[in-house]
Amino acid sequence: MPRITYREALREAHREALQRDPRVFLMGEDVGRYGGSYAVSKGLLAEFGEQRIRDTPLAELGFVGAGIGAALGGARPIVEIMTVNFSLLALDAIVNTAATYRHMSGGQFGVPVVIRMATGAGRQLAAQHSHSLENWYAHVPGLRVLAPATLEDARGMLWPALQDPDPVLIFEHAQLYNLEGELPEALGTIDIANAAVRRAGSDLTLITYGGSLGKALDAAQALAADGISAEVLDLRVLRPLDDAAIAASVRKTRRALIVDEGWRSGSLAAELMARIVEQVFYELDAPPARVCSEEVPIPYAKHLEEAALPQPGKIVAAAKRLLGRA
Repeated sequence: MPRITYREALREAHREALQRDPRVFLMGEDVGRYGGSYAVSKGLLAEFGEQRIRDTPLAELGFVGAGIGAALGGARPIVEIMTVNFSLLALDAIVNTAATYRHMSGGQFGVPVVIRMATGAGRQLAAQHSHSLENWYAHVPGLRVLAPATLEDARGMLWPALQDPDPVLIFEHAQLYNLEGELPEALGTIDIANAAVRRAGSDLTLITYGGSLGKALDAAQALAADGISAEVLDLRVLRPLDDAAIAASVRKTRRALIVDEGWRSGSLAAELMARIVEQVFYELDAPPARVCSEEVPIPYAKHLEEAALPQPGKIVAAAKRLLGRA
């Protein structure tokens, strides 16, 4: 099988969608002539033309609103926002309009728009380009929130997202764009509703998503060297959360450690801990634990940025504490 990068997998997903459905178009800052801020759309302008690959002004509220209007008008827009930090400029359009339209129209109208954006830290881009705010959107009814962490999900999640009659947000961790591996030619249908077990285990469950999946898998490998069997559960879908998969894994291992690049306060990790306690409390052998980013704006300096983020060593140490082996 040929090797492919995460960004190339995303590009192929866009190419497939543009070929399959004439209603699909891509819009955003620098997606056309520049080829995208992360080179995801490189070459698509020459292939599909300016009507379907549309460069927009640097005005997130304006072009996200235009994408929502196009979706209401029958198109299937893919809106690219450069980074989750800048999506805050479009928060009103996403949260007050796209997410509420079906409810406020009594079910008469949906907003079938896909909004993609980079999230997360690790590239020394400082505090205005490095935060993980996807939990803010996962809080909002009316949105589906996806976090592809593998080549397969990067390649396969876009098309089913475009079939959703309501808005879908896709968060691509910035550290994953250079991820490289082999991708089966016959990928099949990718699920955008359920979590996935990426490594089976029996002693504890590491629950994570997006850019932290690789770190959790590295930690699980290190724990295995010490005789600890860690299951790694990739959430993949942050709203709606797959409660059944989370509960099933925790029932199996009886311990849960959540790895979340968001801050601890009000985090997705906190919501997961609450649900685990609500649903499987009497099957736990230890309280749920979490590894999150430090409660600071993400620093620019490399050593400080690394110190602020969840890392495999932190995950290993937290897992051993959870097992009483610290």
